[in-house]
Amino acid sequence: MKIYSKTGDDGTTGLVGGTRVEKTHARMVAIGEVDELNAALGWVRAAGLPEDIDQALASVQSRLFDLGAELATPQGSKFDNAILSDSDVDALEQYIDGWESELAPLANFILPGGCEAAARFHIARSVCRRAERAVLMFHHEVPQRDVALAFLNRLSDTLFVAARTVNHRLGVEDVKWMRG
Repeated sequence: MKIYSKTGDDGTTGLVGGTRVEKTHARMVAIGEVDELNAALGWVRAAGLPEDIDQALASVQSRLFDLGAELATPQGSKFDNAILSDSDVDALEQYIDGWESELAPLANFILPGGCEAAARFHIARSVCRRAERAVLMFHHEVPQRDVALAFLNRLSDTLFVAARTVNHRLGVEDVKWMRG
């Protein structure tokens, strides 16, 4: 099987079930942003992370792929790609709670930076926020399940806490915002 099909040369792409839409459609923008987020998490993982954080991100990457499949499935399709669940959001909260237990309470705004892995986490966090906005814009056109929006919202918090955690574990201070 060749990687190229040439079917998208006209500016359209196929959804689950065969329907074709413009590549600029809000659905495709949302899918693309989620895909970019997944790639950003792969880049974070390539920095070399503590095993517990790396395993958490591996799971998150699979859930993001599930979310992409859900977004690519038109409502009313015979295919059921509604895989994300509240337990996936709960898992993110468990990561946050566990990692935060290692950290001093947050007393300042934090700027992106610190060690390389933390800086990458901050990039991924900002990509996550952009993906969340894209899915929300698509949601205004075609309502999506609440769990998809909750997952992305909680994921950005997870990535923020993960950045702080890798800095802490490496003995690198978070970069504090200094007013003025």
